[in-house]
Amino acid sequence: MDHSRRYNAFSQYWTANIYYRPLGAMNYETLTMNSTGKLYLVPTPIGNLEDMTFRAIRILKEADLILAEDTRTSAPLLKHFDIQKKVFSHHQHNEHQSSNEIIRFLKEGKNIALISDAGTPAISDPGFYLVREALKNEIDVECLPGATAFVPALVNSGFPTDRFCFEGFLPLKKGRQTRYKTLANEERTIILYESPHRLLKTLEEMAIYFGSERQISVSRELTKMFEETVRGTVAEVKTYFETHPVKGEFVICVSGT
Repeated sequence: MDHSRRYNAFSQYWTANIYYRPLGAMNYETLTMNSTGKLYLVPTPIGNLEDMTFRAIRILKEADLILAEDTRTSAPLLKHFDIQKKVFSHHQHNEHQSSNEIIRFLKEGKNIALISDAGTPAISDPGFYLVREALKNEIDVECLPGATAFVPALVNSGFPTDRFCFEGFLPLKKGRQTRYKTLANEERTIILYESPHRLLKTLEEMAIYFGSERQISVSRELTKMFEETVRGTVAEVKTYFETHPVKGEFVICVSGT
């Protein structure tokens, strides 16, 4: 379905279904027509479903609508927790187009929950733009605490946790070399995300810009059955992954200078 058809369906759904749908213990009929809704950012497990919080489940069940980065990925999670709500996609390719309509529904008093495929929305995932637009329109935004990959990776690294900088994914091409040069003398612990097919290339680049003896910690498959953290110099960790499976999403922690 193209974007215009999807969001026509989005509008029709609201018109037909939302105005008298229960919201928690209170019907929408009891709310004043001038009240605005709230945008909830709801973290979801990064691998282990037991990491889902009671509050996250409640908010998703009470929301009028759920926005998901990929509805196919979110479907098993919602089914597991018996969350029966209409779900629409909200991702980096449509967030600018869809945000205006979402803001309109929030202004009409609807409560909307945003989830990503895994972890906390807006952390290297869609969400930032919608949050900014909601705040511009004086709409309440609430982010629940919950799962995110970089915190356990940082704590597991053994590097200082009192001061750190989170860089997420480095630029793929333009600006990548500049970013390395900027980070080379960073005194705080550096945290990066990386995909499996780029891991070895990234470690090669780190050896060039950070030095092959720089201490790093690489975590993969966090909270899952094959969770693993490899610590050592850049050269040592690179050698390890040249002879071991490079699978899953990776979090790289780099010691400060």
